[in-house]
Amino acid sequence: MPSGLENTDLPRGTPTMVHQGEWLVSGSPETVLSTVLGSCISACVYDRVARVGGMNHFLLAQAPGSSASRFSETARYGAFAMEALINAVLASGSGKKGNLDFKLFGGGRVSAALSDVGARNIAFMVQFMAEEGYVAASSDLGGEFARKVMFVPHSGRAFVKRVDAQLAGRVAMDELALAARPAARDTEIEMF
Repeated sequence: MPSGLENTDLPRGTPTMVHQGEWLVSGSPETVLSTVLGSCISACVYDRVARVGGMNHFLLAQAPGSSASRFSETARYGAFAMEALINAVLASGSGKKGNLDFKLFGGGRVSAALSDVGARNIAFMVQFMAEEGYVAASSDLGGEFARKVMFVPHSGRAFVKRVDAQLAGRVAMDELALAARPAARDTEIEMF
């Protein structure tokens, strides 16, 4: 098990699921965030001074066929998920980037049908962290398995469990279905 990650003494209470495309932030001692990852990536960001943290979950580093610019269509994927989570933690916490700790998970190759989306997601995270000047306190990335991750945002504690092949297969099928959906165009506006 990579250092800084735990697999014993799990937190009590009902975890709040963080699904693909979501991020949640809390400072409540009772909050536990959870997600299941295949090739997806989840970052857990913790403000150690304010004792506030959050988790995100994204499927793709960037939209198929999009440019590498993180301010184009890419923003709905990895870059947007990271910026949204970091900004939400900063807004709820001390507001100082130097107080943030990062724990990174996922990027597994759970299905040959997905090529190696996990490797591309990991490459994105490595580049993003370097460009933003962040260093991961710990990580559990890559491999050929799915993961269940639990995060306690008030303490910054993260728990990871590598899951069996049956659950990994279900995760891969869900990811394939989401990856096959056409991306909405950034120029579309829905009136209400």
